[in-house]
Amino acid sequence: MKRVFLIILDSFGIGEEPDADLFGDVGSDTIKTCSQSPFFDMPNMAKLGLFNIDGVDCGFTNKDFGSLNDEEKKYYTDIKEKVSSGSFDALIARMRERSMGKDTTIGHWEIAGMVSPKPMPTYPNGFPKEVIEEFEKRTGRKVIVNATYSGTKVIADYGDEHVKTGALIVYTSADSVFQIAAHEEVVPLEQLYEYCRIARDILQGEHGVGRVIARPFLGESGNYYRTPHRHDFSLIPPRDTMLNILKNAGKDVLSVGKIYDIFAGSGITDYVYTESNEDGINKTLKWMDRDFNGLCFTNLVDFDMVYGHRRDIDGYAKALSYFDERLPELLSKLSDDDCLMITADHGCDPGFTKTTDHTREYIPFICFGKNIKPMNMGTRETFADIGSTVLDLLGVKGSLDGVSMI
Repeated sequence: MKRVFLIILDSFGIGEEPDADLFGDVGSDTIKTCSQSPFFDMPNMAKLGLFNIDGVDCGFTNKDFGSLNDEEKKYYTDIKEKVSSGSFDALIARMRERSMGKDTTIGHWEIAGMVSPKPMPTYPNGFPKEVIEEFEKRTGRKVIVNATYSGTKVIADYGDEHVKTGALIVYTSADSVFQIAAHEEVVPLEQLYEYCRIARDILQGEHGVGRVIARPFLGESGNYYRTPHRHDFSLIPPRDTMLNILKNAGKDVLSVGKIYDIFAGSGITDYVYTESNEDGINKTLKWMDRDFNGLCFTNLVDFDMVYGHRRDIDGYAKALSYFDERLPELLSKLSDDDCLMITADHGCDPGFTKTTDHTREYIPFICFGKNIKPMNMGTRETFADIGSTVLDLLGVKGSLDGVSMI
C-alpha cells in the first residue's frame, strides 16, 4: 500500500468487554443504544460489514420503510439481505483493549501498538494540595473547584465566579485528565494554553495524568457555552509507536484533529486541527487529494465530546448517520494502492446512566481497499493489532505489541 487512512470514530464502542465489571461498565453498548434512536441509519457501514462483527446485535437502520419509494425500499432490502447472509465488502474484526484504562490517550496509544499495563492516575477527590499550590504559584492565579465535574455544568456553576475573580476553573473526571476552563474574554486563548503547558510540566511521574485539557468558553451569566478551541496536552508516549516507526522509515504521518495532541506530536510529520466531525471529514477528504506515502490518522471527536459524555442518544445517532452519509465520498477518493480503516478508541454509551464518562467496550475494526480481501477476523486480543497491520500494509518493519491481521 502507498497510503493508509485511519479514522477514529471517537468513543464508538460495540459492547462491554469481559472485564467491564472492573470499570463499573457492565451493560454498556454504545452502538446498540444508538441503534434505538429513530435517527440511526448506517447502510454504507452495513455494506462494509459493521453489523457482521462479532457481538454486534442490532439493525443498521430505523428508516420508516413506508415512507420510501420502490427504489429506496429495494436498496435497503438488498443491504438487509447482504447483512443477513454474512456477506460484506471489507476486512472486519472486533478489537479488545488490553491496556488497563478506557481513556482517549491509552486507547490511541494501544491502537498505535503500545499496550499500557498500568492505568494512568485519576483524582476522583481532586488533585493534591501540593499540585494545586505549585500550579497557582507558577500561573499567578487562584484555582477554584478542583473536583470531579461535568464540563458543561462546571462552567454553569462557577463561570460567574471565574469571570469576577479571574480564578481558573480546574476540574477532572473519571479519566486521567487535568482540565482548565476559562472564559476567552478573561483569559486569552494563548495564555490559557500556556497555563496548560505549565500544568503539563508539573504533572509528570507520580502525577503524570494522560492529558491536560484547555476548555475555553464564552457567553454571559446563565448562558455560558464551550468554544471549539479546546486543546489537549498529552504525555509523550514512553516508547516508539507506529507513528515513530513510520516516520523513521521515511514515511509521511499526517494528523487530522486531536491526534497530534494525543501523541504530543511524537512521530507526526504534518498536522491540521479540526472544529467538528464535519470539518474533520472535509479536511481528511482534502488530504486524500494530496500525494503522500504513508499514514493519514484522523480523529472525529464529536461522537464523544458533544454526544457521548452529554448522554445525547439522538445526537450520537445523527452523528453516526452523518458519517455514514459522507462515507461514499471517502471511499471514492481511494486509489488502487490505498486503504481506509475505521475504528474507535473506547466506548461512551449515551444511554449508560451510571456515569457520564467513557465505557469499557470492544471497538470495531473495518479495513477496505481494492487489494484487501473481505473476511471476518473474529475477536482480536488487543487494539495494537491495528498498528501492526498499518506497518505491514505500508511495508515497514517494526516491533509493536500486536500482530498484523493481513
